[in-house]
Amino acid sequence: MRSDTLRQQSRDPASVAVYRAPVRFARDPLAELEAVSGRTGGQIVRLNLGFLRPYLVTRPDDVQHVLSANAERYVREGMMWQPVRRLTGNGISGDGPPWRASREVLRPMFAARHVAALTDLLAATVNEAVDALDGHAATGRPFDVAEAMTRVADLALGRAFFGGGIAAADGDRLGQAVATAFTSLTARMLLPFAPRWLPLPGDRAFRRAVRTVDDVMYPLVAQRRRQPDADDVVALLCQARDGDGRPLDDRRIRDDVVGMYVAGTETTAMALTWLWVALDANPDVARRLRAEVEEVVGDERPAAAHLPRLRYTRMVVQEVLRLYPSGWFLPRTALADDVVGGVRIPAGSTVVMSPYLTHRMPSLWDRPDTFDPERFGAERAGRHRFAYLPFAGGPHQCLGSQLFMVEAQLVVAAMLSRFRPRLRDDGPVHPRAAVTLRPSRRLAMTITRREP
Repeated sequence: MRSDTLRQQSRDPASVAVYRAPVRFARDPLAELEAVSGRTGGQIVRLNLGFLRPYLVTRPDDVQHVLSANAERYVREGMMWQPVRRLTGNGISGDGPPWRASREVLRPMFAARHVAALTDLLAATVNEAVDALDGHAATGRPFDVAEAMTRVADLALGRAFFGGGIAAADGDRLGQAVATAFTSLTARMLLPFAPRWLPLPGDRAFRRAVRTVDDVMYPLVAQRRRQPDADDVVALLCQARDGDGRPLDDRRIRDDVVGMYVAGTETTAMALTWLWVALDANPDVARRLRAEVEEVVGDERPAAAHLPRLRYTRMVVQEVLRLYPSGWFLPRTALADDVVGGVRIPAGSTVVMSPYLTHRMPSLWDRPDTFDPERFGAERAGRHRFAYLPFAGGPHQCLGSQLFMVEAQLVVAAMLSRFRPRLRDDGPVHPRAAVTLRPSRRLAMTITRREP
C-alpha cells in the first residue's frame, strides 16, 4: 500500500546521460556534476553513468530528508563505503547496530568538555610539528604542502588518540599508510560492484597500507590493555563496555580508532592544504588573517587562551571547508521505496549528496565561487542548516568537528606567527575528485621566518 501511495504522489526524475561524455567526465567529474546541478537548479536528477545510476541530491531540504529526517532508510552501503570499510571496519564508519554502539562509546570522548581538556596537548603538539618546518625556512628549500600538513595532522591527532603509545616512526608509517589507502581507492569507488577477486588499479597498494595499519594498531591495543591508567582514546576504548557490559574486543577497538583517526587526519590535512591555496589566491584575506594572528598571538606560541580571539581565523577555516569540503560526496543506499523532493526513489537505489555542489549553489550563496570568510560572521547567520555540511549531518555527523576546528586554528596561528608561507607558482590548481577532495597537482611551498 505504501509503495502504491508513493508512486501516485511522485514523479520520475530527469536522467542525465553522463556516460555520453566519458572523456570530459573522467577528466573533471566535479565540473561535469557542477554543470548538471547548475542546469537543473538543484532538482534531483538521475546520473546515468552506464554501470551506475545514482540519484543526485543537492538542495538543503532534500539533503535533510535523506541525512536526518529519514536517515534510518538510507544506509552507508555500496558506493565508497564498501571499499573504505576494508580499512576502517564496521564500527564507527559503518551503519546499523555496530555503528550505534560505537557512537555511544565514542561520543563522550569528543564532547566539548573533553576537547577543551585536550586543547593544551593539541597546542603543544601543533607547535612541535610546525617547529619541525624551520629547517625549510633556513634553507629556502620548497616542500610538499599536502605531505607537510598531513604530518602535522598525524602528529597532533596521533598524540591525542595514542598518547605516547607509538614511536614517531610508527606514527609516520601510520599516517603514510592512511594517505596511501585513500589515494588507492578511486577505481574501487567508481566500480563498487566489481568483485574483490578482480584486480583494479590501486588494489595492491591498498592491501599493503591496511597491513601497515594493522601492524601499528594491534600492538598498541595490546599495550594499552596492560596500562589501564593511560589517558588516550585507545586506553579509554580498552576500558569501555558494550551494551551487554562486555569489554570491546581488539578488532572493535582497532576499527573505531582507525575510523576516527582516518576521518580526522584526512579532513584536517586536506583542509589545511586548500587553505594555503585560498590564501595565495586572495591576498587581502591573507593580510587580514596575518594581522589577526600577529595581534592575538604575537611572538608567543599559540595556545588554548588565544582561540576565542582568533575569530577571523575560524571564519577563514569555515570558508575553506565551504569551497573545498574534504568529504565532497556522501553516498547512501535506500533501504525502502521513498519520495524525496517529489521524486520517486526505489529501494536499493544509490543516492548521492554532494557538499561540494550544495556549497556552490547560487540560490544558497551569494557569489558562490568567491572566497569570502565574512559569510561566517555573526551577522550572516540564518542560512538553512543543511546548506553547509562539511562534516555531513544528521545522526552520522562527524563526532570530531569541534576537535578539527581547534586543531585547524592552532595550525594556522602557529604557521603565521612564525613564518611567511608562499606557494610556488607552478600553474593553476583545481579540485580533483578522489575519495576526498584533493588538489589536481602537487603543491610546493617555501617559507621564510617572520620578522618580529
